[in-house]
Amino acid sequence: MTDKIDPDVRYKIESAEHAVTFVQSGMKVGLGTGSTAVWATRKIAKLIADGVLSDITGFATSRATAEEARHLGIVLMGDELPTDLDLTIDGADEVDPRLDVIKGGGGALLREKIVAQVSRRYIIVVDETKSSPALGTRFALPVEVLAFGWQSQRRFLESLGAKVYLRLNTDRTPYKTDSDNIILDCRFGPIASPKELANRLSWRAGIIEHGLFLDMVTDVIIGGSSGIRHLKRGP
Repeated sequence: MTDKIDPDVRYKIESAEHAVTFVQSGMKVGLGTGSTAVWATRKIAKLIADGVLSDITGFATSRATAEEARHLGIVLMGDELPTDLDLTIDGADEVDPRLDVIKGGGGALLREKIVAQVSRRYIIVVDETKSSPALGTRFALPVEVLAFGWQSQRRFLESLGAKVYLRLNTDRTPYKTDSDNIILDCRFGPIASPKELANRLSWRAGIIEHGLFLDMVTDVIIGGSSGIRHLKRGP
């Protein structure tokens, strides 16, 4: 029973499980990464085991999600991503009023963005703490960069006004993504023009990807003390 779970965890579970109601038998489904999206993967697996859903093919956005999905018995398509996806359920670090988001806290932003771009419906699931008046207000922007020459990327990002922190493991070694890159967490504060910043980052050699997911999200499901809110991007 979710009413006996810590409220912050309960809101994550409720938002993720609500998103799963949009999954139908026969779908190809993107499986997100992180502490909220994992609950959607677990719910999908349970519905398959119970016979409620059938002929589901998943595609994992990270090695950790793939391991979880296989353990739960979800059939996965190959890493080459041979077909587009009907629907993806993923989490986010921050959501603004336009339903643009910052992602990458779990370190899977490159793979998550590839999946987002091939998903007909891209559903973000969050708890109410992730809502923000402007991206960058509460969370740093993750930027995935090549290890080669990474200090030059630090200087470039600082020239744009960010305070830049190399993401580290608990043993103080640089964190490595599934693609063997490193992540610079960039504190810009509220980002006045996310599209302008995204364009500047995308043109920079050595920056592999950034955590600004703009004009990609179709739905945001927010779990909170007053229940579930389902927001949809307008036409």
